[in-house]
Amino acid sequence: MANLSSESMIEARSLSKYFGSFVAIEDISFSIPKGQIVAFLGPNGAGKSTTMRILTGFLAASKGSAQIAGFDINKDRLKIAQQLGYLPENGPLYDNMTPLEMLRFLGEARGITGKNLQSRIDQVNDTCALQLVLEKPIGKLSRGYRQRVGLAQALLHEPEVLIMDEPTAGLDPNQIKDFRSNIKQLGQSKTVLLSTHILQEVEAVAERVLLIHNGRLCFDGTPTELRGSGTLEESFYNLTENNLNKSDKVVEGGSDEN
Repeated sequence: MANLSSESMIEARSLSKYFGSFVAIEDISFSIPKGQIVAFLGPNGAGKSTTMRILTGFLAASKGSAQIAGFDINKDRLKIAQQLGYLPENGPLYDNMTPLEMLRFLGEARGITGKNLQSRIDQVNDTCALQLVLEKPIGKLSRGYRQRVGLAQALLHEPEVLIMDEPTAGLDPNQIKDFRSNIKQLGQSKTVLLSTHILQEVEAVAERVLLIHNGRLCFDGTPTELRGSGTLEESFYNLTENNLNKSDKVVEGGSDEN
């Protein structure tokens, strides 16, 4: 497993979440350094969204701890909010607003005003290519443009860390290509964690893979190491079809277990 570091931008230490007798995630630990794009991979229901909601402060862990940019998620939420951009799956948008109105509203809510706010809106407008829809009602936009608006609001305050939950779900092939290009560009200056169950997503954008199954981390390594001597599909199947309770070990990239 990756060594935990005080310099990491996203850090989870033995995170667990229980809903009554149901174990959503258990003993999840990893550390992500600055400037790395990491794919959080796993089948539907594996615990990806639960982990991300804990990391972003939307859900409290039952056990364990986590940090974003060195700040504790339980003690420093306002400081984390300044460092973190979050794009949830099917994130809420204000359908009666235009993207421009929404960005102004959210910018002011974050304390960004005047020329600085206009500068940030111009920058995220350019990054997310919203020029054609900036003054159209969000409720009238396509799924692809709604995702772009969601990404724009996540980037508005210039966060160091970007967490995205299934960012390309429901997009058409052209929209997926554009969105992945955005992610790779953002990874040049930010730490990015994105959840997915799409293997092509991993190969297209990620430098590292965290694979979760049945609420437990079962692989931590590069896409090449996950592929091994076969294919990503074969490795994914082998890791997610086997009963992890037989051996609660994380397969590390480059280890003898891979």
